[in-house]
Amino acid sequence: MSRYRHIFFDLDHTLWDFRTNSRAVLQDLYVAHDLHSLGVPDTAAFIAAYEEINAQLWARYEAGHMQRDVLRVLRFRNTLRLFGTRDDGLADRLGRDYLEWSPRRTALMPGVKALLDDLRPHYRLHIITNGFHAVQRTKITCAGIADLFEVVLTSEMAQARKPDPRIFARALKDSRAKAEESLMVGDDVRADMGGARNAGWDHAHYAAETDPDPLATYRVRSMDELRAILL
Repeated sequence: MSRYRHIFFDLDHTLWDFRTNSRAVLQDLYVAHDLHSLGVPDTAAFIAAYEEINAQLWARYEAGHMQRDVLRVLRFRNTLRLFGTRDDGLADRLGRDYLEWSPRRTALMPGVKALLDDLRPHYRLHIITNGFHAVQRTKITCAGIADLFEVVLTSEMAQARKPDPRIFARALKDSRAKAEESLMVGDDVRADMGGARNAGWDHAHYAAETDPDPLATYRVRSMDELRAILL
């Protein structure tokens, strides 16, 4: 059996299938708000434009150059303007509906639920996520996995974002764990792998959507590979 007692998971793109859930909501928004009549040709064009703009804005937010509320306003406003629509009221409605509908989507990454059920008798399971607290709580509740985790720590609660060592220190404190008995599992090389490495934790890079981190303690492309390591 593994020497670990505590397994800490990232949420988005690791447990919760962010891309699948987000795209499903964007498709619903396109129809509900009749964006075709405003010059947005189809859902594929809408999703591609939104994802590119959102990624740019998130990079600025994570670098500390933009506030959360500004990001929420601009991502749909800028997307609509790409298609020649300047309607800030509509952009605000899209933003509100996205925030309300998206966290209630339930798709998990392949194999997640089965793995968590198998790990739970052997480990104490936790989440460390950079997402907004209310949103992330809704995700895990609607996805039916909330009861499997003891500590769910968001950057909003910790007042620090991965890879900041303060959020990893807070995670240890809240879970009463030690670094040497903890494993971080996540998809983001900088936030999850770099943060855990600098905090002195072992770390498993879930590289289903990215290139594997050569510095990670473990590198896996599926939840079955992680099961083989831990069980």
